[in-house]
Amino acid sequence: MGQLPFSRVTPARPFLHSDVDFAGPINVRMSKGRDNKSYKGYISLFVCMATKAIHLELISDLTSDAFIAGFKRFVARRGHVSEIWSDNGTNFVGASKELLKLVTAEQSSVALEIREWLSNNSVSWHFIPAHAPNFGGLWEAGVKAMKFHLKRVIGVSTMTYEELTTVLTQIEACLNSRPLSILRTR
Repeated sequence: MGQLPFSRVTPARPFLHSDVDFAGPINVRMSKGRDNKSYKGYISLFVCMATKAIHLELISDLTSDAFIAGFKRFVARRGHVSEIWSDNGTNFVGASKELLKLVTAEQSSVALEIREWLSNNSVSWHFIPAHAPNFGGLWEAGVKAMKFHLKRVIGVSTMTYEELTTVLTQIEACLNSRPLSILRTR
C-alpha cells in the first residue's frame, strides 16, 4: 500500500480536510400531488479525511453555481475547510476556477464579499490524477454506503425535496454513528 496523504494521518478537527464527490441522478419532486413533474437532483457527499465522517447535501443540478451553493451550506454547518480533494469532474474544476477567478478579479461590488470570505478562509483545492478513480477510494466508499441505505429506504419512489433532505440527514446520522476504532469484547 502506498503512502497516505498527510491530511489522512494527522489528527485534525472534523471536515478541516475533506473529500467531495457527487452521486445521482435521483428523481426529486417539488411538492406532492398528481401533476407534479419530477426533476433530476444530485447528492453531494463530503467526507472528512481524518475521521471518515460524512456530510450529505442535496444539489439541484451539476452546475458549478449549484455546487458552490451546496459548498456554502456545508461550510456553514461544519465549519472552515482548509483542503478539498475531488476528482476531475467538470463541476468541481469549474467551481475551483470560479472561486480562483473571484479571488484574483478586480474590485467589484458583487464579488467583494465572496472574495473576502475566501481570503479569510483560504481553501486549497486538490484534484486526483485524471483517469485514476482508485485515488478517490475514501469518497467512493462513502457513496457506496450512502446508496446502499438510500435504495433500502426509498426504493423506486420519488420524494419531495424536503422528504429527501430529511432522509439524507438520517442516512448521514446512520453512517456517522459507526465507531472510530475496534470495539473490544470482554
